[in-house]
Amino acid sequence: MTDLLDKHKPIAERFERMMAMGVNAVGITNDKLLSPTRAMIQGRETILAGTNNYMGITFEKNVIEAGKKALDEFGTGTTGSRIANGSYAMHKELERELARFLGRKHCIVFTTGYQANLGMIAGLAGPRDTVYLDADSHSSIYDGCTLSGAKLVRFRHNDATDLDKRLSRSEDGEGGKLVVLEGIYSMLGDRAPLKDFVEVKKKHQFQLLVDEAHSFGVLGPNGRGLADEAGLEAEADFVVGTFSKSIGSIGGFGAGDHPLFETLRYAMRPYMFTASSSPATIATSIEAVKTLAREPERRDALRRNSERLFNGFRALGFEMGCDEVSPVIAVKCKDEPSTIMMWNALLNAGVYVNIALPPGTPNRLCLLRCSVSAAHTDEEIDTVIATFAKVVAGK
Repeated sequence: MTDLLDKHKPIAERFERMMAMGVNAVGITNDKLLSPTRAMIQGRETILAGTNNYMGITFEKNVIEAGKKALDEFGTGTTGSRIANGSYAMHKELERELARFLGRKHCIVFTTGYQANLGMIAGLAGPRDTVYLDADSHSSIYDGCTLSGAKLVRFRHNDATDLDKRLSRSEDGEGGKLVVLEGIYSMLGDRAPLKDFVEVKKKHQFQLLVDEAHSFGVLGPNGRGLADEAGLEAEADFVVGTFSKSIGSIGGFGAGDHPLFETLRYAMRPYMFTASSSPATIATSIEAVKTLAREPERRDALRRNSERLFNGFRALGFEMGCDEVSPVIAVKCKDEPSTIMMWNALLNAGVYVNIALPPGTPNRLCLLRCSVSAAHTDEEIDTVIATFAKVVAGK
């Protein structure tokens, strides 16, 4: 009989190489969280520059108190799906708060952001339909397409002209067409050129879903994401997002204005057959959304911090993941061994960032990936830059 784990030998070999050069770079343990930007790792106080905690909201007292209150009033868990056990009043409240924040008529909350993409894509598309994906799409988007049974067509990253060509070739095909873009792409930090894609949409009349996971709470005058920033929210038929970034919680959402949007609840297996989020999780998410709405200065702080880190790395001569500033700031490295060595050296110097290696990166790039927080101080940002100068640039 074939060993079922044989297929994972390359992963085991990479892990062994990684451990031989230091610690497990993709399984680090935070012994104690001190703040949104600092933790104790291996007995050392460490600056967290790779946690996606964009708004720095995880230690806000009002958010924590909301979670404690929900624990006291509703207990630890919901013990089932909303289809089987019904919704708690706070599930509905969170959906209303999100719909209000997003300027949408309808919103559905999921237990994770991953499930939001699975559910929305599989709920919108079926075997007769075609989903057009940016080649650099997140795994959850690819998996949502697989679950839907729809035909998958990839187009070149951020290339509206390539999408136009592929749509033109299938103009006579049956079924609906769904195009999926991301507001900020999680590895390199670049944005989709939404205006260009909207021009293609006008020509081919597809439906557009924008995954705002890394741009929700971050971009736009209202913090709604890329479509808000571009002034094209009406052209995004559906938006998807996660709670694990700007909201600092766990969960995800899908939102839109379609009159039949609510029927998706009864057509999405990841929603129907998964236990709903715990009361404490929902309560903290509600309070976090309210905090984002009333404190736009957090977005201003995040923008300033992102510019400070980006410009600092540029001054060191690094090859960056992209040319525009976003909270995702990636430095390209020459190969896997040197990337692992530099990651370990950064950690030993008290700076935690993400290591990103093929096949999870575009074009098989090796990256040291930072994610900036509104809670980072100037001193912390400057320390990260100085540490990269010593470890990565060798200065």
